[in-house]
Amino acid sequence: MYTLQIEHGIKDFRMWKAAFDRDPVNRKASGVLAHRISRPVDDPHYVVVELDLASREQAEALLANLQQKVWNSPTAAPALHGAPRTRIVESAG
Repeated sequence: MYTLQIEHGIKDFRMWKAAFDRDPVNRKASGVLAHRISRPVDDPHYVVVELDLASREQAEALLANLQQKVWNSPTAAPALHGAPRTRIVESAG
């Protein structure tokens, strides 16, 4: 299992969550098996998202799709504040 981890600042959580729920990259069709959204207890203007996928290739393709179609679009990502930090990690047991 591979997880695409995404962290970034946000302007407003409700606005961000509404955009996330619109699902502009079609997570299911992209191979996302599960997702988690977390927020630091000391920073309401930051989110951590983890998207689980079966393969590294799916994770890389989803990341590219996010970079090209979502994060560069004020319409698709209206609450994004700053550049997302990302990494793909593999389950180690």
